[in-house]
Amino acid sequence: MHEKAYERFIARLLENVGKITVGPGLEPETRMGPLAHARRLTAMESLVADADARGARVEAGGRRIGDRGFFYAPTILTEVPEDSLVMTNEPFGPIAPCVRFTDLDDAIRRANSLPYGLASYAFTHSTKKALALQNGLQAGMVNINHVGHGLPETPFGGVKESGIGSEGGIETFDGYLVTKFVTQLD
Repeated sequence: MHEKAYERFIARLLENVGKITVGPGLEPETRMGPLAHARRLTAMESLVADADARGARVEAGGRRIGDRGFFYAPTILTEVPEDSLVMTNEPFGPIAPCVRFTDLDDAIRRANSLPYGLASYAFTHSTKKALALQNGLQAGMVNINHVGHGLPETPFGGVKESGIGSEGGIETFDGYLVTKFVTQLD
């Protein structure tokens, strides 16, 4: 997040993460279920340990919950080095590595430096910045000011090592094209 909003964002994020109930999916109070399998627990532990060893701060979570099932606490990492594993690999788990950026070009450069490009999420009040993000981010799906996508009638797919082509919508038939889906809420 932008350095001007970083501290406020982290405070709100920590406040909200603390309210998430992790547990079995059939329990009415559960808001986050388990990881897919035991290997994901090991992966989460490795990513957090690597980030911690490189100087990141574990602000919330960073640990398995209980000794049954594949539950892992929602984890917030701050001051995460760019070369840490959590910043260079897709975690596929409840880890939010939070870093500061100074300007939009810096944020886009960091996002595009990875070999992956499935989905991107950005929040801004500026239409000009939203346009720069939709055009600059190398991702199959760009979500601006919201986190929802993946409806059957819309394209779903990535670029780079996150896939070639899209499925869903009429793009299902265009498997050899690279499509970028951009949405924006004001």
